[in-house]
Amino acid sequence: MNKTFSVILISALLLVFGYLGYLIFKPFFVPIAWAIVFTILFYPLYVFILRYLRWPSVAAGIVLVVVFFVILGPISYLSFLLVQELRMTIASTDTGLIAGVTNVLQHPLIESVLQEITALFNITEEEFTRAVNENVMRLAQDALGGIGKGVTGVLSGVIDFVFMLIALFFFLKDGPSFAAGVLHYAPFSDAQKNALVTKLKDIVVATMFGGVAVAIAQGCAGGIAFALLGLSSPVLWGFAMAVTSFLPIVGPFVIWMPAALFLLLQGSIAKGIALIAIGAFGISLIDNFLRPAIVGTRTRMHYLALFFTVLGGIKVFGLIGIILGPLILAFFISMLEVFRKIGDDGDTGNTPSG
Repeated sequence: MNKTFSVILISALLLVFGYLGYLIFKPFFVPIAWAIVFTILFYPLYVFILRYLRWPSVAAGIVLVVVFFVILGPISYLSFLLVQELRMTIASTDTGLIAGVTNVLQHPLIESVLQEITALFNITEEEFTRAVNENVMRLAQDALGGIGKGVTGVLSGVIDFVFMLIALFFFLKDGPSFAAGVLHYAPFSDAQKNALVTKLKDIVVATMFGGVAVAIAQGCAGGIAFALLGLSSPVLWGFAMAVTSFLPIVGPFVIWMPAALFLLLQGSIAKGIALIAIGAFGISLIDNFLRPAIVGTRTRMHYLALFFTVLGGIKVFGLIGIILGPLILAFFISMLEVFRKIGDDGDTGNTPSG
């Protein structure tokens, strides 16, 4: 009776203090998660530096400087360009952009379809054109409003970035002891622990170097193509292609193909054909060559599962969900494999010998 009461009491205390610990760490969940991700990515660099310096704190500090400039510089510049191009897009909405939309709607191929639509809904062509222009303007203003809200949270982002750097410093310096302490309480064999750690590490590397690297490459290629062809807001559309690179099957096609059709309908035949060629044989093919070269056999997760886990992770956890979504699914699958092996071992042990 006393043993049962002790087990119940200890379990209750674990739940209570575990929940209190969760509340304490909850505000720092995102920076800690990013620190773990960057620890996995930059730990080889830390080990390389440690070979020559022999001072863990100095080596970790050098890695922090590298991470600081690798992350903060490009993101700050990209955010500045995005805001500027969105402002230019809205400023041109009353003139150039509206005129471009109107020219497309007046194209002979589009105008015949437009007449059918206006007749079906019993509206005039002027009313339809005005509605399209108003929605284009509203879309651009909503996008700028979203960026503006993000800018207002810059202070919070800076604080989280500082916390991430602090956590990253100690994860680099004391990472093996942290990992050993956590794994010590895992109720698995050493082989199962090593397999689980390897799988989770492969998911992080595959997602970051695979998905994110492909997104950056396709976004840069698309932005450069738009700039060379004289299209407006190349950074904005390049960013859009980077985001859509996570979409299976279509990917950046949903960005560059409408742009190419827009050019063709406006009479820029050469530019339209050039964008189709660049998009089909350049931008979209990057994924087919770059992802297998980077990821290799690190993870066998199906692309459709990766797609939904990435989008679901972003919706639940924010940007860190790009990593956490696939990581949670991989952890769940790994747990199923562990329990399956335990069940197989139990069946084997209970089988009577000949």
